Amino acid sequence: MSNTDFVLAVEDLTVSFDGFKAIDALNLYIDAGELRVIIGPNGAGKTTLLDLICGKTRATGGSIKFKNTEMLGQSEHKIVRAGIGRKFQTPSIYENLPVFKNLEVSYPKGRSVFGALAFKCTDEVRQRISEVAAEISLTDKLDLEAGLLSHGEKQWLEIGMLLMQDPELLMLDEPIAGMSARERDLTADLLKRICQNRSVIVIEHDMDFVKRIAHKVTVMHQGKILAEGSMEKVQSDPHVIDVYLGH
Repeated sequence: MSNTDFVLAVEDLTVSFDGFKAIDALNLYIDAGELRVIIGPNGAGKTTLLDLICGKTRATGGSIKFKNTEMLGQSEHKIVRAGIGRKFQTPSIYENLPVFKNLEVSYPKGRSVFGALAFKCTDEVRQRISEVAAEISLTDKLDLEAGLLSHGEKQWLEIGMLLMQDPELLMLDEPIAGMSARERDLTADLLKRICQNRSVIVIEHDMDFVKRIAHKVTVMHQGKILAEGSMEKVQSDPHVIDVYLGH
């Protein structure tokens, strides 16, 4: 494949589990600064796709190029360092540490054990923490123990922990599950803000939310892409209505 302007170019990606193709010769192209939402029925392969991109699962074949560099076969740790961040469905925050500390320990320079011991909270780090806290609307909660945050705020904190690493591609799996209506609204605003200088891939089931945030929607079904385009285009596609939206 020649060099492209895509941040992420997934080509012919395949993964089989016991002869079952969970992802089947899939192609996906993400632009810089794009907010892409992936939808589809359960078992369509959405989470598996993210697992492959972040190196958690090994592909059987194909290519995953991030800024024209092959990521297939790289360790998860190398993929994170390259600039890909991933948030899983269950938040993994340090509940007994304050919000500030959660963000501080996520700063890339403090990541190895040795680095963490020698880590100084410099002005540069403080500056980054205050920028991120403002982005995730937790400025007034920096001293609060993370375990005391609401469900939605914990999700934002986890997004903030990823933002501390300043990834160029951020992947979120059902970020609004279990949130209140108000938290959903704030999350929509948050995602619109963070994709101004990075690409974001979101897996989501809530169609009203998808409509509010997506630049482009990809519909997956049985490990393949069924349709792609604007929410309007995808919603009126007879195949999509048949396998997914009609139920």
